[in-house]
Formats: sequence, C-alpha cells, structure tokens
Amino acid sequence: MKKIALSLIIIFLSISYTFSQELLIPLNDDYEMEVQAAAYNSAYRFHTATKSWSEYQFNGILDLDSLNKSQFIGGNFNKKWKNVIWNSVFNTDFIWAKKDDFYIAINPVIDLQYGKDGDKSIWVNTRGAEVKGTIGNNFAFYSNVRENQAVLPDYVTDYAKEHGVVPGQGYAKKFKTNGFDFTNASAYIAFRPVYWLQGVLGYGKNFIGDGYRSLILSDNAFSYPYLKLTANVWNIQYSCYYSQMTDRSKTLSDKTYPRKYTIIHYIDWAVTKRLNLGLFDAIVCRAQDDNGIRRGFDLQYINPIIFLRSTDYYTGSSPDNALLGATASLILWKHTTLYAQFVLDEMTVKEFIGFNGYYANKQSYQFGVKSYNCFGIKNLFLQGEFNLVRPYMYSHWSGESNYGHYNQPLAHPWGGNFYEIIARAQYNYKRFYFQYKMNFGQWGDDITTKDGEFQYYGHDIYHNYGDHYHIDGKPLYGHYMLTGEKNTLMMNNFVASWIVNPSYNLNVFAEITHRNQTIEGGDSYNDFIISFGIRTTLDRKYYDF
Repeated sequence: MKKIALSLIIIFLSISYTFSQELLIPLNDDYEMEVQAAAYNSAYRFHTATKSWSEYQFNGILDLDSLNKSQFIGGNFNKKWKNVIWNSVFNTDFIWAKKDDFYIAINPVIDLQYGKDGDKSIWVNTRGAEVKGTIGNNFAFYSNVRENQAVLPDYVTDYAKEHGVVPGQGYAKKFKTNGFDFTNASAYIAFRPVYWLQGVLGYGKNFIGDGYRSLILSDNAFSYPYLKLTANVWNIQYSCYYSQMTDRSKTLSDKTYPRKYTIIHYIDWAVTKRLNLGLFDAIVCRAQDDNGIRRGFDLQYINPIIFLRSTDYYTGSSPDNALLGATASLILWKHTTLYAQFVLDEMTVKEFIGFNGYYANKQSYQFGVKSYNCFGIKNLFLQGEFNLVRPYMYSHWSGESNYGHYNQPLAHPWGGNFYEIIARAQYNYKRFYFQYKMNFGQWGDDITTKDGEFQYYGHDIYHNYGDHYHIDGKPLYGHYMLTGEKNTLMMNNFVASWIVNPSYNLNVFAEITHRNQTIEGGDSYNDFIISFGIRTTLDRKYYDF
C-alpha cells in the first residue's frame, strides 16, 4: 500500500501544469454559509456530496478571495507595521508569504474555554498551529497539530472512559482527577496532474452526503490515513478512497492494535443543475486473520472501478464486510434542497417483505431538507433531517471488520438501532453568528443483566452481530426497531459567536446546551451546560449523542 501511494505521488508531481489552487475547504461548515449557498444553487452543476470540497471546484461559481476580503475590518493606521499586525489578528493569515507561484501561511490553533456542567467546572485548553500553502496552482499542502487537556461534561467523560477515546479527537489519556490529555493532528497534500483528476494523500477525515449526518461516511470518528482519487468527466464525478483504519477494541501479541483497510467507491451524477444521484459501495478488509497473522492489503480491491461486493464474493469464505448505498439530492428552488441516503449492509428480500424483524436485514435511511437565504432573508439557514438505522447495522463479526475506526462508527455516532430527528437554524450578520440545533431520538440499548448476562440488540457496532440476543427464544426474528432498553434523548444547543479572523476561523463564543436522557422504566439524566471562550474552528465535534 505504501509503495503504491508513493509511486502515485512521484508520477503526479513529475507532471507540471497550471490550474487553480487545490487547497481544501474545512469540513466544518458553521462559518462557511456563503460557500454552502453557492454550492447548493440551481444555477450550476455541482457535486455537493463529496467533501472536503476544493477551491478548484468553485471556479466560475464563487470568488473565494473576494468573499474573504469582503469580511475584512480596516485598520487604516499611519504606520505600516501597525496595519500588518492588525490584519494578522483580524483579517489575514497570521504569518504568510507569497512569491510568484508559491504561497505559505502559518496560523495559531487554540481552543480556550471554561464552563459549567451543573456544579462541575469544565474547561478545554488546546494549543497548536496549522501550516498551509500552494506550489504553483496544481499542488497544495496542509498540516495541523493540537495538544489538548480538557475536563468535559459528565456524559462525554463517561463515553471517553468507556471507549478509550475522546469523541473524534484521539486517545483519552487520563489527566489529573477527571480530565483527559490527548493529541490530534491532520495533514494532506492535494495535487491535480490533469484537469479532470485530483488526488489527495492525507491523514484526516472525509464526508459523503448532503446532510448534517452521513450514513455512508462521516467525520465522526478519529483521523485516519487515506488516499483519495477524484475524477470528473462530463457531468459525472467518481471518487475512490483507500484508507487504513484501526480497531482499538483489542490488542495483538506485539502490543499493537489490529489494522483494517476500507475501500470506498462513490459515483455522483449531476443529472441536471437541480438533481444529483449517487451510488456507493465499500469493503472493510481485515489486515490479519484470527491468529493475528498479517494478511496485508488485498490487491483484488485495488482496481478503482470494480464492483467490490462481487470481488469479495469470489474469495471464498471471506472475512470482509461489504456495504452498498445510494444518495439523491434535488434543488426545489434556488437555495432549497431535498436530500436522501440509503445504505444496505445485508438484506434477504424474502425476510424483508415478511416484516418478521429478521436480524440480518441491516439498512439505514436518511431524509432531509435544507435551505439557504430562507424566506428571502440573506444568511438565514434552516435544516430538518431524519435518520433511521436498523439493529446490527454497520456491525460484523468483530471490530476488525465492522464499519468503525478507533472505537467509533464511521457513519452515524449513535451506532445502530435508533431513529433521530434534527433541526438546525443559523443566522449571521457580518461577523456575528447565531446557531441553534435540536436533536431528538430514541435507541434500543444493549443490556447487561444483574446476573451478568449480556443481551445484544444491535446498538453497539463493536459486538459480533452473530451473538444477537434470541428474543422470545427465536434465534433470527423479532429484531424490530428499538428492541432492548429504550432510551430517549432530547438535546438543545445554542451558540452565539463573533469571528475574530475569518482566514482561520478564530472566534469568540458563548454556548448553552441542555441534554435530557431518559431510560424507559429507569433513570433520567439532565445536563445543563454553559461555556464560553475563544477557539479556532477547524472541524466539527459531535457531542450530540
């Protein structure tokens, strides 16, 4: 795998062309509403589902430099050095240099916040830096590193202790009494050897879909190494991902964590300026057998245009996990979009239409609508979304072949056996942003009885789905939605922020969250969380679980 990636890099870098810049737009879209509105616009054919977007995609659609400069706050000092300092703090990259066809910038990365979860003091202390730049117009590079210490809300702390990972941010090392110490980093090089092909060699996250959540591939889990190739021909965009994932649920004899490879193909067809249709297939390939013997990357999956499930079928008794899916988005009018996803892990048609709760009918569904500049009000964004995931979806024989990475799902953070309703609203005026989000949902949790018996109902994707609980003594049937211990969640979140510097999303903010979780016939948990601070917003943190 390393030799293949290196060979591709050498080939791509040996070709010299002049095209637009290849820097990627961060996955966090909270402060990129103008960019989002431009992409979801019936005036253009735009492949919206595959993220991160590159600056190249907005050629002829949106002038990103002019957009950024339109938000500048003028200093107008008599001394040049005073203007330089002012712009570094409020307008431009903190340190930057540009010479002919070379550009480099260095920015601070901080997250300094304090708050309360009830009577408990919570805080985050993040320090780091990012480096980004371009060489010519067909090559870009990016890297950031962050060192973190944090005391998190109780429910997030419980999650980190159970899974050994701070959600989406890395290994949860104990810090003092009730805190965590963790480090995370991401990087990529992006290149375009010919106008129709882009390659990204990175360590980070990706996203496929048009919703707040993705049931195909989200940015929920921790960062991972990947090679992404994207080809644009006519009105079709085809993306191929080669990724290495880690199963942290067990340890091998050499004290390393098991590896697995995830190969994803996604094709998006811009049928019209309003309608996009997409198809997805994926395979999760174990890197070692049950005895810990290294299997390595299976070369049969390297062909970027082969149907992965058919290849897996002819390998014999394959330990690998295959998934299929489809997406659709329709722009009803200029800035209002309907979108949907369907993902299939396993399904027996006979059992599906029998409505008997067959355990191996593993599917997930998403339906949503979002609108920019709603009701003619500039910069008003509204979104509604529904997600449903059947029991045992994304699970497999073990964590070495499930659809997860570093003890977290690669799709929806809730795992399986749930439904969720999301409502989002955002309004910004100049550099002021106001955001509201509501999450309501229910899931059927797995149960450990007082006698120590574990009953698996398909919520935690890291269990062997062959060990499903035999409901009413039936080994295969009765696995309907929300079987198990029913949990109900209601979360409301409000954030008010002011952008200090739009070039690297430095903002001051105040945030209020109310979380209520009720277990049917059992306990109820209430969290009222307030926090404020200053932070560089590079990515999304999913604490809505």
